[in-house]
Amino acid sequence: MRITGYRALNTVQEWGRPVGDANGVYADGLTDVPIVVVTTDEGITGVGMGPHVELDAIFAAIDGEDPRAVTALYDRMLRQTFKAGHAGAVFGAIGAFDTALWDIKAKAAGQPLWRMLGGRDRVVPAYASGLDIDLDDDDLVATYKVYAERGIRAAKLKGGLDVDRDRHRLTLVKEVLAEAGGGSRPGLMLDANECWSRKQAVRYVAELERTLDLIWVEEPVRRWDAEGHAAVGRGLRASVASGENLSGLEQFRPLLTAGALDIVQTASVWGVTHFLRVSALAHAYDLPVSPIGTNPVGLLHAATSVPNHLTSELQVLRPPVGIDIDLQIENGAFVLGDAPGLGISMDEAAIAACALRPATVSFDGPGVRPERAGQRLLAAAG
Repeated sequence: MRITGYRALNTVQEWGRPVGDANGVYADGLTDVPIVVVTTDEGITGVGMGPHVELDAIFAAIDGEDPRAVTALYDRMLRQTFKAGHAGAVFGAIGAFDTALWDIKAKAAGQPLWRMLGGRDRVVPAYASGLDIDLDDDDLVATYKVYAERGIRAAKLKGGLDVDRDRHRLTLVKEVLAEAGGGSRPGLMLDANECWSRKQAVRYVAELERTLDLIWVEEPVRRWDAEGHAAVGRGLRASVASGENLSGLEQFRPLLTAGALDIVQTASVWGVTHFLRVSALAHAYDLPVSPIGTNPVGLLHAATSVPNHLTSELQVLRPPVGIDIDLQIENGAFVLGDAPGLGISMDEAAIAACALRPATVSFDGPGVRPERAGQRLLAAAG
């Protein structure tokens, strides 16, 4: 089997509500979903989701190769782009190709990827994450009731701008999940998306912890600040989680060496091979891993095969336009199916016909760090 080509597609995720975090909001509830499809001479295709950056340059590393040599090809793609730093969007494009190659390999074996990777159980524990910072109280409660109906008993809220508002919102969600769980204590997390300084993080979360029990606080300071994450962790009861915006192992190593993280996260867009390697590194430090992302299907399959998976982020309950995925959300978990590969099927005609496009451009919204982030004296104005 040989790789013969690729094509790049774009579809959208319909959220049906505003989504965002402390850095910004997609008010129309539409986000781009870039797709890479890799083709072979045996008619088997693989699907990956990730940025369309330097695709031709990256593909040159795998063109004509046997896609089943996926881990070796991953390293070839890294070498192909080392002058670009194989980080950020470039790393995401490598992850898209990597995921597509794993999809092909599992399809060629006639197995779902979770089985081929050595997973024993198709059930992957989940927590809810609504990207909910712009929702009013009624919409917040309604959103998490839908998650609760699927058996979800833990939730991560976006926040970090107003401690009183965050306390109120966390309490509302706590009540929703507790009621659905028959009064059992739910799990609560808060994601600040790098919006605090070190001392702000400690003061803010310590204030929340006077009345709330948080499992973790996510990205409390800048992603690369190993000393800062460690300092925050020493000042809180909650665990510190981070890593979604880190790419190569060289970016994780300083944080793990400094004892800066309690929960090691990886972004779904970075690909399967990266997740497996980060999981092994974290396991060496006796740390759990937790994938995050809008459509984490590749990492859900991979999570079944690692010993230190904790829980995976469930953001949205329906797939992007023109995409169908063989998985269900039941009893608080992702339940992977038996379709070969990732279980992704595409209706390319529906994708091509879709006229929806996000109104928030890529250089606006949550992807832009606000001018006063980490420098706010008082709560952000509502």
